[in-house]
Amino acid sequence: MPANKKIREEIQRNDLLNWAVATQIGIADTTLSRWLRTPLNQERRKRVEKAIKELTKAKE
Repeated sequence: MPANKKIREEIQRNDLLNWAVATQIGIADTTLSRWLRTPLNQERRKRVEKAIKELTKAKE
């Protein structure tokens, strides 16, 4: 199972793009890609989940 599968699925389920999530966090899209290759620490996971939630809410 790939690292951060639930995060990846949540991004896809909400029709978001990795670069949009990265921009919301304030990092480069390449940085987000690197983060998602290995298990996220708690601080990074919270930042990514918050960005997903904010972007999803903005789409409504």
